[in-house]
Amino acid sequence: MSFTLATLKTTIQDYLESDETTFVNNLNTIILQAEERILKSVQIPDQRKNVQGNVSQDNRFLTTPSDFLAPFSLAVISSNNYDYLDLKHNSFIKEFVTDTTTRGKPRYYAIFDQTSFEIAPVPDTNYSMELHYLAQPASLTAGGDSGTTYLSTDAPDTLLYGCLLEGAVFLKLDPNDIGLYEARFKESLLRLKNLGEGRDTRDEMRYDSLRTNVT
Repeated sequence: MSFTLATLKTTIQDYLESDETTFVNNLNTIILQAEERILKSVQIPDQRKNVQGNVSQDNRFLTTPSDFLAPFSLAVISSNNYDYLDLKHNSFIKEFVTDTTTRGKPRYYAIFDQTSFEIAPVPDTNYSMELHYLAQPASLTAGGDSGTTYLSTDAPDTLLYGCLLEGAVFLKLDPNDIGLYEARFKESLLRLKNLGEGRDTRDEMRYDSLRTNVT
């Protein structure tokens, strides 16, 4: 089972037995809310990205990608070797670079704001960099009716029950119905979490079986 935007909207209406105009007009918002809830509860493979770029001489800032959420690693690439920088707090960077004239090969980085990193020491020349980071995937609602995403094709049950939960709240259904959808959503979310943060990040050579907390 998988969904396109069009088939997901139809399924939501079928399950909740509603084609009321206001509800239909808010289906994109309901899908966005469900995606947001899922992506703040579990990391999925579609969120892991790598990009390469350059940091310029005398420039202590490095721009983050537009879909950046959080860093996994940042490295300087030199002669095909990767030297990984240590992630620090901004206060450490300020204390480390007490002399604004100090230049060198970057060793540390900090999240300056949502659009840039601060590098220390200030680069003494141009350097190639590679960032491995947690990204914000594009929403299913960002494409056309035939569009798909990782959640709609690889975790359709989680996305569906997330949407049904949000839709049931929107329609102000009976609390028992809302509770039923919430329970089904949590069950499917746990399965997705086991996959996204368990089996997708551990191999059998080191971990013979997956162990997760199901309480």
